[in-house]
Amino acid sequence: MIRVEDLNVSFGHGAAAVHAVRGISFHVAAGESFGLVGESGSGKSTVLRALSGLNPDWSGQLAVAGQTLGRRRDKAFYKQVQMVFQDPYGSLHPRHTIDRILAEPIAIHGMDEADRRISRALDEVGLGPQFRYRYPHQLSGGQRQRVAVARALILEPKILLLDEPTSALDVSVQAEVLNLLRRLKAERDLTYILVSHNLAVVAHMCGRLAVMNHGAVVEEMSVAQLRAREPAHPYTQQLLTASLGYDRAAIDRFEDFTATA
Repeated sequence: MIRVEDLNVSFGHGAAAVHAVRGISFHVAAGESFGLVGESGSGKSTVLRALSGLNPDWSGQLAVAGQTLGRRRDKAFYKQVQMVFQDPYGSLHPRHTIDRILAEPIAIHGMDEADRRISRALDEVGLGPQFRYRYPHQLSGGQRQRVAVARALILEPKILLLDEPTSALDVSVQAEVLNLLRRLKAERDLTYILVSHNLAVVAHMCGRLAVMNHGAVVEEMSVAQLRAREPAHPYTQQLLTASLGYDRAAIDRFEDFTATA
């Protein structure tokens, strides 16, 4: 369903240029959940922004459902691929009601039965009709993220790009949103790419993952290998150790893999 080959993304020019993504490649099958993990600044979100068309300045090859992607995307692409962002407040217009937020993509794509689609979308994410005419500031963080998921699903896409969709939420609310995403994936046969720095979240949601460090993929592995603590690359081993909690002795032994990434 998704093919990424030798993707490179840089920001700036000359000596000040930052090579954010360095020749990464991976494939995602239809109906699969694929994780991109790594610490902040490793290039995970930049990959999603290139795939989604938000960042048109990249080189390499990208393809979705067998169709090669160019720098600019048409409306048909956005009916197939949608993105859920990290910040459930910043991604929603603060002066628009939930009704207007959900109606906008329907109007842009000229779809009919807007009222039915909005009601169905809110119901699917566990929000009743009482939320329809509220504003984002009147909702909790978890409710706002449910609205963001509803907005992404309202065009009936086949692919969701999930950029740290629960990292801004409380732990208990994280579980609710992750379980919602798992249920919707099963009901709609969706394909996911999930970006996260949280290995537990990736293990809960995905079957395979790629580990990124300083813009490069250092290792691809199955979640079964992750759970068995069988990474091949020492950077992945460090991530696993860090995920277990603070250990001063272990941290003192950590290496900087900048030179090898």
